[in-house]
Formats: sequence, structure tokens, C-alpha cells
Amino acid sequence: MSSSPLRNRTVVVTGAARGVGAALAHAVARRGARPALLGHEKDLLEATAAMMPTPALAIEVDVTDLAALRAAADEVRRRLGRPSVVIANAGLALGGPFETTAPADWRRVVDVNLTGSAQTAMAFLPDLYATAGYYLQIASLASLGAAPLMSAYCAAKAGAEALAHSLRAEVAHRRVAVGIGYLNWTDTDMVHDADRHAVLRELRAAMPPPARRVTDADVVAERLVRGLERRRTAVYVPSWLRLVQPVRAALPPVVLRVSRRRLPRLEAEEPFVATGLLGAGGEADRAVTGRTP
Repeated sequence: MSSSPLRNRTVVVTGAARGVGAALAHAVARRGARPALLGHEKDLLEATAAMMPTPALAIEVDVTDLAALRAAADEVRRRLGRPSVVIANAGLALGGPFETTAPADWRRVVDVNLTGSAQTAMAFLPDLYATAGYYLQIASLASLGAAPLMSAYCAAKAGAEALAHSLRAEVAHRRVAVGIGYLNWTDTDMVHDADRHAVLRELRAAMPPPARRVTDADVVAERLVRGLERRRTAVYVPSWLRLVQPVRAALPPVVLRVSRRRLPRLEAEEPFVATGLLGAGGEADRAVTGRTP
């Protein structure tokens, strides 16, 4: 790790208060980078930053607020130096029937996962141009194949994937690389909360055995960081996800066939209800925006 290309570099991570974001901050710091942790929950961000073995910075910011993100970029630049890596990790999720999901929750998931990622890129692209840097967009299996009862999350993650592809082509001549991290179920507060709801617990149970397995957040972070050290265009965690890429066009009819058979039976056992924003991250977002569950 002492020979990592991240050594003495500044790395920005959004959604860094917990879960994959916090694990990513630790992983880059172990390689000698200076992490800038952005997100909600200032106390938790600062406590996480204080644990780093290298200089670190915690900034409370909402990724859907472009002016605040640009101010955060100025502060990172001033206190840690220009970022060489920016990881757009901030995200929210919810589940349940599309028709009964609160419209404000649906929009918020798209705003954070998609618009927040775009605005993160807008705020930090000048730094990546100056450092010939790397932008990593955290995506999902949901980017490769949409699932029922998760319309907002699937739409947002598919949009974030498309954003990264477009951005990669646009900035390549500026020597900036853009990668996409495709993640499956990860051991985070969000997934723990999802498992409390029958609608999402049964959705995961209906998946093939490899696809329903949960991966530790530290393992996910290590694999993502190894990919960004090599400026990969795609990083798959777990690695079998890469096998989905060439057959993704075949997924919608398969999902449709399975859903027609399983969903009526599951709904008869327990009616599907909208979950609201999931996990401690969802609670923190509600606190910041002032919305009720």
C-alpha cells in the first residue's frame, strides 16, 4: 500500500458517514491518501475522519445543493489540496409499489442518486482536469437489470450509469478517467432495514443464490479501491456481476416472467406497502430536509 498511486493524493467520497462511503474513506487512507468525507450527519463524519491515519476533512453537505457542493470543493482544495479522485457514492433507496410510494420520496431517491452524482461531478471536474484525475460513479446491479417494487432506485441507478458513460466520452481528451462501480447487496444499514420489510426481503429471496448474497462493506471498498488505483472503466463487486453485462438485454423478459408468477403469491401472504426511505441514511436525509417518514 505504500506504493499506491493514491499516496499523498486527495480523494473525495460522498455519502461517507457510514456504510460503503466510510469504508472507502478508510481504504484510501490506508493507502496514504487524504480523504475528504462529504455527507449528512456532521458528528458522524467528524468521528470517522478522526479515525483516519492520514489528514482527513469532514464536510456536512447535501449533494442536491450545487452551491453548497461548490463551497465544499473550495474548502477541500484549500485544506487538503486539489482532489485526484472523486467517488460519487451518496445514495438513498426505498421499496414498495410504485402507485403507493410517496411522490416526494420517489423524487428524493432520484435527486440524490442521479442529480446528486451529476452535481458532484460538476463541482469537482475543474480539480480532476487539473490533476488528470479519476471519477468513480457508484452504481448497482439495479443499473444492469431493473426489479419490480424498486422503481425509483432502479431508474436513478440506471441514470447514474448513463451519466458516467456520457461523461467518460466527454472528458477523455482532458485525461480524466471515469469508472463505474457495480455493486450487489452490501452489508449496510440500508440493506439491514430493507430486510425488515417483507416486500424487499422476499424480492432478495427470489433471486438466484449468488445474487442474494450480502457482501461486507469493507470487502466492497477494497475491491473498488483496487479498481480505481488502476483507473478501471468498470469495477464489479462481486466479480461475477461482470457476467450480467453481456446478457443484460435478456433480463427484462426474465424478470417479467418471474414477477408474474411470484408477486401475486407473495402479495396474498402479506400486502405490499411502500417502505419510505431506508436505513439510517434515510433517517438522516429526512432530518435534513424536514420531511416526515
